[in-house]
Amino acid sequence: MRRVVRQSKFRHVFGQAVKNDQCYDDIRVSRVTWDSSFCAVNPRFVAIIIEASGGGAFLVLPLHKTGRIDKSYPTVCGHTGPVLDIDWCPHNDQVIASGSEDCTVMVWQIPENGLTLSLTEPVVILEGHSKRVGIVVWHPTTRNVLLSAGCDNAIIIWNVGTGEALINLDDMHSDMIYNVSWNRNGSLICTASKDKKVRVIDPRKQEIVAEKEKAHEGARPMRAIFLADGNVFTTGFSRMSERQLALWNPKNMQEPIALHEMDTSNGVLLPFYDPDTSIIYLCGKGDSSIRYFEITDESPYVHYLNTFSSKEPQRGMGYMPKRGLDVNKCEIARFFKLHERKCEPIIMTVPRKSDLFQDDLYPDTAGPEAALEAEEWFEGRNAEPVLISLKHGYIPGKNRDLKVVKKNILDSKPTANKKCDLINVPKKTPDMASVHNEAKLDEILKEIKSIKDTICNQDERISKLEQQMAKIAA
Repeated sequence: MRRVVRQSKFRHVFGQAVKNDQCYDDIRVSRVTWDSSFCAVNPRFVAIIIEASGGGAFLVLPLHKTGRIDKSYPTVCGHTGPVLDIDWCPHNDQVIASGSEDCTVMVWQIPENGLTLSLTEPVVILEGHSKRVGIVVWHPTTRNVLLSAGCDNAIIIWNVGTGEALINLDDMHSDMIYNVSWNRNGSLICTASKDKKVRVIDPRKQEIVAEKEKAHEGARPMRAIFLADGNVFTTGFSRMSERQLALWNPKNMQEPIALHEMDTSNGVLLPFYDPDTSIIYLCGKGDSSIRYFEITDESPYVHYLNTFSSKEPQRGMGYMPKRGLDVNKCEIARFFKLHERKCEPIIMTVPRKSDLFQDDLYPDTAGPEAALEAEEWFEGRNAEPVLISLKHGYIPGKNRDLKVVKKNILDSKPTANKKCDLINVPKKTPDMASVHNEAKLDEILKEIKSIKDTICNQDERISKLEQQMAKIAA
């Protein structure tokens, strides 16, 4: 019997590290013992969490700023404790969120051409966690919605545009949350936790939709991410400390669709997923390789493609969104690998003889336009990502500034659901409301009167001065 090799256009994905002069050198990468990727990338900037005295900081470098980075290069340094996680906003390439050991989440606006001075003032500080914040993830399709998870086992979903916490899931996890992932349209989240459970949660209904105990039996950290078709992909460890990957259907979490054992290394596997090509890249912390797999509908569902190996182990990894890739070189992924003292881009390409645009490698991908506003999503609407074509490459447009409008807490309507009520506003009776409105009206009338008086006084003064001038002129 001749063995038939499975057909796939990604069988020969070719990984290559860039030359030394295109790396970012002399960067003191953070030594914090936390299993986040320490690096976030978009088509304009690369952000890297670094060692910093007296608080937490991260670097934000324009992509073209390669070579040796000066020790005095400006940083983003408003946190009072080490930064644990950073994430670029998918709808604005100049906005980045950071979570820190100081229990706060901060949202920053980066100037268009990068930093010239260190940035210490965030656009907004989001306070609500009682312990360090290790996870921040933006909503994939809605503007200004940010999720944060802390070591207080709580997940908070914020409206960044108003600086308010609108959903607080504080009683769903009994142990530390390892990671949180949104699904394709942002209607559900899935989480992996220290209690070895994988949960699928509807955040707006505040209920667990599906749950799997002991998804991986080992004690070391797990990861769980949503795939484009709604299935959940997990990485973890077996009881014998072998690294595993598994694929689950949230409608039936009894048995995995597929379960593969990989090796006995002890680094946590960070999964990076490309919904356009259905390829998952696994980067182990402390590994010196990136393995990649293709997810299909045919058994065994998770197909091993290849491994990119290098000499140096990785401290962290950044993953470029699809719109930041070079379509002319058939580039299907770009990683930013963190060493101890530098950041090294690694480019994954599918070799093709033709110079023409390869439609099959680049289906329409998620663009920078948000499909919904925050208020629409919180009211219950869902929308798929707004797709763009990469046929002529992606040209970053002008981003609008992030504006935060602080609402008057006294005017906010008390929510029916107490869990959402982080700030317990006393419910207003109609009388109180009318008293409040009358007081406000009086205040406005007084202000109008004082302005009118001022104008009258100024009119008199002007006419006197005009008279004096007329006398002098005469």
